[in-house]
Amino acid sequence: MQFGIFTVGDVTTDPTTGRTPTERERIKAMVAIALKAEEVGLDVFATGEHHNPPFVPSSPTTMLGYIAARTENLILSTSTTLITTNDPVKIAEDFAMLQHLADGRVDLMTGRGNTGPVYPWFGKDIRRGIDLAIENYALLRRLWQEDVVDWEGKFRTPLQGFTATPRPLDGVAPFVWHGSIRSPEIAEQAAYYGDGFFHNNIFWPAEHTKRMVDLYRARYAHYGHGTPEQAIVGLGGQAFMRKNSQDAVREFRPYFDNAPVYGHGPSLEDFTEQTPLTVGSPQQVIERTLAFRETVGDYQRQLFLMDHAGLPLKTVLEQLDLLGEEVVPVLREEFAKGRPADVPDAPTHRSLLAAKEEKEENEKHEKQESAV
Repeated sequence: MQFGIFTVGDVTTDPTTGRTPTERERIKAMVAIALKAEEVGLDVFATGEHHNPPFVPSSPTTMLGYIAARTENLILSTSTTLITTNDPVKIAEDFAMLQHLADGRVDLMTGRGNTGPVYPWFGKDIRRGIDLAIENYALLRRLWQEDVVDWEGKFRTPLQGFTATPRPLDGVAPFVWHGSIRSPEIAEQAAYYGDGFFHNNIFWPAEHTKRMVDLYRARYAHYGHGTPEQAIVGLGGQAFMRKNSQDAVREFRPYFDNAPVYGHGPSLEDFTEQTPLTVGSPQQVIERTLAFRETVGDYQRQLFLMDHAGLPLKTVLEQLDLLGEEVVPVLREEFAKGRPADVPDAPTHRSLLAAKEEKEENEKHEKQESAV
């Protein structure tokens, strides 16, 4: 099972000091957080994509390419690549380029984002969001799978004899997670292609998360990719930890109360009761995260949001120490217990390449046998 962190890259005033980091400081902090993630033994670093204040990660592959040059093991991903407003041609080429630079340590999560105004900024209509997601992703797959593409659709100019460059590393496209909080159409899309489904359940109760994941698992099996239990599932989560749970609550409360996403709404106590947000000791985070399996079954990727709401970099790095040293080792051990042998691990470039080579070898043998 993979464990990691994701960032939304918000530039938020620290409510305890009144200081707001500069965009440069926030970008550099995100890099420092990624490097710390590798240092403490996490598997994945993922960044969001936003094109509006107070967020800074407008160019995820630029940041991930820089991080790739400074890491060796970390899988570099996105927590949203805007499949609706980005050109599929640009996505295909950007992530193939990143694949080569990072020696395959790349995947991505497509999504529609949560900012309505971004659509007209890129010449799109938000009312066609689902249609854009479906058509653009279908084209993206063809651009990675086919050397020469002839294509015509509703939302961009046709392509005639087009080749996206560079081609995917080793002829293997990056693995794609389809991220959605509330849209069953996206769960259906992930199932249709046999891709991963990531439910970023940071705002929703467990019952909603279960319904979305169950739908994806059932449709994954319907399309013949395997059993429902073999579907590729990822979850989001949020945590803030101190050795003593009371200290965690006291320290995190002003950040929660003023956070741009959920501040000035439900109380911290109500929010932690109704959503996966855990504020307390490392043991409490372990117990809460292990309970996710009771809701969605065995799954492949768990990402935590740790660096939002104005938390200073020093505090976030301390959180990652706790996550890497006290939480994730226990989670790895406990999640491995009782995990069925036929439940796959999260796909990586290496595993996808091995599957491709095995398929080619089998097809070669079949041709030889049929010739005899």
